Amino acid sequence: MQPIPLVDLRRQYAAHRAELDAAVAAVCESTAFIEGPDVAAFEREFAAFCGVQHCVGVSSGGEALRLALVALGVRAGDEVILPANTFVATALAVSGTGARPVLVDCLPDTANIDPEQVAALITPRTRAIIAVHLYGQPADMEALQEVADRHGLPIVEDAAQAHGAEFRGRRCGSMGRLAGFSFYPGKNLGAFGDAGAVTTDDEHLATFLRQVRTYGERRKYEHVVKGGNWRLDTLQAAVLRVKLRYLAHWNAARQRVAACYSERLHDVVGVTLPHVRPDVVPVWHLYVIETERRDALMAALRNAEIFAGIHYPIPVHLQPAYNDLGYTRGAFPQSERRAGRILSLPVFAEITESEIDRIVGVVRQVAAG
Repeated sequence: MQPIPLVDLRRQYAAHRAELDAAVAAVCESTAFIEGPDVAAFEREFAAFCGVQHCVGVSSGGEALRLALVALGVRAGDEVILPANTFVATALAVSGTGARPVLVDCLPDTANIDPEQVAALITPRTRAIIAVHLYGQPADMEALQEVADRHGLPIVEDAAQAHGAEFRGRRCGSMGRLAGFSFYPGKNLGAFGDAGAVTTDDEHLATFLRQVRTYGERRKYEHVVKGGNWRLDTLQAAVLRVKLRYLAHWNAARQRVAACYSERLHDVVGVTLPHVRPDVVPVWHLYVIETERRDALMAALRNAEIFAGIHYPIPVHLQPAYNDLGYTRGAFPQSERRAGRILSLPVFAEITESEIDRIVGVVRQVAAG
């Protein structure tokens, strides 16, 4: 039997090799490697996909979040509220502005940010709230927006795992003041390297972002803000344009995979399946179960050449890089509890029924003892 990876980019590439190779070759032949026409075209197409007016391509998902905060004027001495249960890049984006990350625990069911705790942590120094759509399931944007509106604060969506996910009919990336997307290769919409984008309906913010990503240029050699080199590479934009045509199909395939897991594992004792709110459409960047026997299950899967993952084993507040925040173990009990129990099962559009059966079989066997 062949190994089953957590995500299989080889199968995706093999299925679309001709289009992807042609797109890359066209850029090479044109030599329009920096800010070539594919960048602007992808920005238009992805903005339309998300249902927003503007998309600004940048060099990575981390830079997308940081630059979104910079565009809002976040700076040293400010505070930004975000979940402890997220990939560290969310916090690093805040730190990159000089502001202080203020962490919030997650909800016990969806694992997304707890809006009630957000409200309790707002101070005069709070400048923004980051809503992470974890694993491709949207956060409760209505509750968060109510909190934000009461205090006159913007929401920045961390949509790095939520390309095409919906909350009450609106796609992620269209609900906050700005949103940051990652196109890391393993994402639902992935490039051939690092790439990212910021989406927004605010023309002023979009103009600022286009300037700041290219050394602060308004026009060549006229620099109106202190920017840097954070552009989206033309080769990556060309690849993303091809893949964007298939994103809805791939998301639908991931939804079928998740439905298979949920149907075949719903009666397994000792395994908690993902909770899905009735008002969202997740895109299943990850399918994350919980079990007290996580380490034994992961080992059994590995022995069967099935490669699961843990997203994420150490909450932000317990990362050594963030010792300076002063949080201690026990500060965010839901995030800590999940970190010791969660396991991500393989999810990708090309996974087969027989592979799902193999995975389910191992989960059932370990659960049965």
